[in-house]
Amino acid sequence: MSHTTFITEKIEKYPYPPGVCIVILNWNDWKNTISCIESLSKVRYPNYNIIIVDNASQDNSVEKITEWIRKKTNFEFAEITKNDVEKKGRILKKFPRVVLIKNDKNYGAPEGFNIGISLALSAFSCKYILRLDNDVVLTPDFLDELVNILESDEGIGIVGPKIFFWNLNGRKDIIWFAGGKADINSGKFYHYRIGRPDKSKEERIKEVDFITGCCMLIRRDVFQHVGLFDKKYFIYCEDIDFCLRAKRAGFKIVYVPTSVIWHKVSTSGGGAFNPRKAYFKYRGMVILIRKFGRLNIKNLVNVLIDSLCYSYGTFKTNKKDFIFSLINVIKGTTHGIKLTLEKRSKR
Repeated sequence: MSHTTFITEKIEKYPYPPGVCIVILNWNDWKNTISCIESLSKVRYPNYNIIIVDNASQDNSVEKITEWIRKKTNFEFAEITKNDVEKKGRILKKFPRVVLIKNDKNYGAPEGFNIGISLALSAFSCKYILRLDNDVVLTPDFLDELVNILESDEGIGIVGPKIFFWNLNGRKDIIWFAGGKADINSGKFYHYRIGRPDKSKEERIKEVDFITGCCMLIRRDVFQHVGLFDKKYFIYCEDIDFCLRAKRAGFKIVYVPTSVIWHKVSTSGGGAFNPRKAYFKYRGMVILIRKFGRLNIKNLVNVLIDSLCYSYGTFKTNKKDFIFSLINVIKGTTHGIKLTLEKRSKR
């Protein structure tokens, strides 16, 4: 891996900080979304807009979020629909600080984010787009640090922060993400140093294979070269897919440890070892391997080992969900194989 020299001056040295559109997806989780917006209101970076995409929530999320923004903030606010986005945002007479898009159904994570990103690209003059999960807690300077690295090198396409578990057995210094490794040939995809205490005082900024979709700052040009997130994943693995496509297009993917946030980990998905999550996770892994490499016995075995570890995590959390998790792992894996074989037969 080649090492890049990065500029480390503070963002204050840039006279006009480039615009950032922050896209947040909500689905039946208004409390976390409000908490996320509140955390964003304390961010020091001066030039950003927020686009909230609601995936047809059934818990009055739109009403709750709208009420909170209007009562608790001074943000200029607009509420629009997916149809308005398809009109290239012409419904927006000016650039409000916060826009809420109401979807007519649950489009899944990739397409839900795509709807918000499409509005950002068509209606806002932003240089960067931040894909952000709603169940995060932010430090005031996390965005300054990310923008600073992107501004330092036009060859960098995507950057992401160091992410800690919000509360792992009462601790907030346990790493959840410190850069991602994608080994397509072996079928292994993982976060560096996950589950370890943070002991590195001078950790290096470095190139990695992928940045988690929990928090990824993306140069506008990347979308023009590789398109949006692949909606066939529905949820999970589309972030890895996007980063691999960006790397193929020649962009660098960079982990920035000086930018720090915390993640409540799969809150909207029901927790880290939710058995319902298993189906889409392992379906996505198979699609990912087939798309960027070759599906064979070796990487299928590694997917199986990973799935057994995941199911064991479910067993430790809730023994009643263990069988349900195993069934979903098998379904997801077989459906992923079937989908890739169907696509190959149509070529």
